Amino acid sequence: MKKEHSVTFNFIMNFILTASSFIFPLITFPYVSRILLPAGNGKIDAAAAVVTYFSMFSMLGIPTYGIRACAQVRDDKEQLSRTVQEILCINAVMTALVYVVFGASLYVVPKFAEDRTLLLVMGTTIFLNMAGVSWLYSALEEYAYITMVSLAFKATGVLLMFLFVHDAGDYVVYGGITVVSNVGSYLFNFLRLGRYITIKPVGNYKFRRHLKPIGIFCAMTIATSIYTNLDIVMLKFISGDVQTGYYTASVKIKTIVTSLVTSLGAVLLPRLSYYIEKGMKEEFKRMAAKAFGFVLLIALPLAVYFTMFAYESIGLVSGKAYLLASWPMRLIMPTVVFIGLSNILGMQVLVPTGRERQVLVSMVAGALVDLALNLALIPRLGASGASIGTLMAEIVVVLVQGKALKGFLSELWQGLKLHYYIAGLLPAAIAAQLARMALKPIVDGKFALEQGCFVVLAVTGALFFGIYGILLLLLKEPITMEYIFPILQKLGKRNGTRKDEV
Repeated sequence: MKKEHSVTFNFIMNFILTASSFIFPLITFPYVSRILLPAGNGKIDAAAAVVTYFSMFSMLGIPTYGIRACAQVRDDKEQLSRTVQEILCINAVMTALVYVVFGASLYVVPKFAEDRTLLLVMGTTIFLNMAGVSWLYSALEEYAYITMVSLAFKATGVLLMFLFVHDAGDYVVYGGITVVSNVGSYLFNFLRLGRYITIKPVGNYKFRRHLKPIGIFCAMTIATSIYTNLDIVMLKFISGDVQTGYYTASVKIKTIVTSLVTSLGAVLLPRLSYYIEKGMKEEFKRMAAKAFGFVLLIALPLAVYFTMFAYESIGLVSGKAYLLASWPMRLIMPTVVFIGLSNILGMQVLVPTGRERQVLVSMVAGALVDLALNLALIPRLGASGASIGTLMAEIVVVLVQGKALKGFLSELWQGLKLHYYIAGLLPAAIAAQLARMALKPIVDGKFALEQGCFVVLAVTGALFFGIYGILLLLLKEPITMEYIFPILQKLGKRNGTRKDEV
C-alpha cells in the first residue's frame, strides 16, 4: 500500500517530534509560569488532568490497541478500512457518553464548577482525540507527516501564547491555546483519512472482536493514569494549587526528558506487531534487544544529570517562585529509567505478542502502590510525597513485567554492556559537580537567577554529556558505535580508505 520507511528514518522523525516537545516547553513554560504563577499553572494542570481522565474513558484503550490492530492488516486496504471504521464507531459512541457525564460533572462537582469555563475549553480535547485517529497514522508509520503537522501547530501555539497571554487572568485563554498546540493537528488527520482507507462503509462489520482487547487496553490506561494524573488531582484536593504547581513544574521537566527516552519505543510498536503477525521472530528479538540497550544508554545519564542539577533546572525553566519544586524533581527523576524500561518490556514486547493482560497486571500493581503512598505521604509531604509515590509505582511496574518476561529478559541482557555506562557516568558526574563548585562563586551575586542557572547548566551539561559520550566511544560500546556516533564512524572509514589509497 505504501513505501515502508526504515526504523531509523521513523526514529529520526519521531526524535524530531520528541525534541519539539522538549524545545517548545522550554520556550513556553518559563514565560507562562511567570505570568500565571503557581496558582494559575496549578489550575491549568489540574484541568488537564481532569480532562485526561474523561478522555481516557472515551478513548478506552484504542490509542494502543488501534496501532496493533491496524498494523497487522495494513497491507490489505479493505481489511484496514473495515478495522478503522469499526474502531472509530466504538470510539464515537463512547465519546458521546463521556461528554454527557463530563457536562453533568461541571455542575455537580463543586471543584469543577469553580473552573467550569476552563474545563469546557480544554474539554474539546476529548472530541479531537477521537476524531484524530492518531493510532492509524502510527500503525502506517506516517511519522514524517505526524512530525511536520505537529510542529506547525506547536509553533502556532507559541505565537498565540505571546499574543494573548499577558496576565494571571489569562489562564483560560492559555488552556485553549494548549488544546490547539497539542491536538489541533488531529483535525487534519481526520480530513486525510481518505488517502489511506475507504471512507464509504465497507460492511460485514465485526465489532465484538474488538471489545475484549479494547477493554484490556482501557484497564491498562486507567491503571497507568492513576499514577500519572491522579497525583495532580489528589494534590489539588489535599494540598491546594500551590503544591500542585510545584509538582507539575518538576513533572514537566521529567516528562520532557522521558519523552526523549521513549522516542524510539514509540516507533517500534507497529513494526514489532507486524513482525509478530508475519512470524518474523528473529527480527522481533533483535530489534527488542537493541531498543532495550538504547533506552538504558540514554535514560541513565539523563536521570543522573537532572537529579544532580534539579535546582538549576527548576530555576531556569520556572523561576524563583518554583525553587521549592527542586526536591520533588530530585525524587521523581529516577522514574525516567523505569519508564523507559517498562515502555520496552510492556508496550514493545508484551503487547505485540498478545500478552497485554500481563501488562495490565503490572500497571494495576503500580497504581495500587501509587494510590496507597499518595494517601499516606501527600498530606505530610505535599509534592514530594506525590513524587515518591510515582517513583515506587514505576519500580513496581518494571519488577512485575520483568518477572513475566524472565526468560526473554535474560536474552535481552546478553550483550548488554552495563558496566560501560557506569564507567562513563562516574567521571562525567564528578567533573560536572566540580564545575558547578567552581562556577558557584562566579555566578552568585553577578547574575540573576535564570542567567546563573543557564550558565551552570550550559557548562556542566556540555561537560557531563561530552565526557559520557567520549568515554563510551573510546570503550567502543556497541550501541554507541552503531547509533549515536554513526557520522564519526563514517568519517573514520573514509579517512582509513584514503590512507590505504595513498
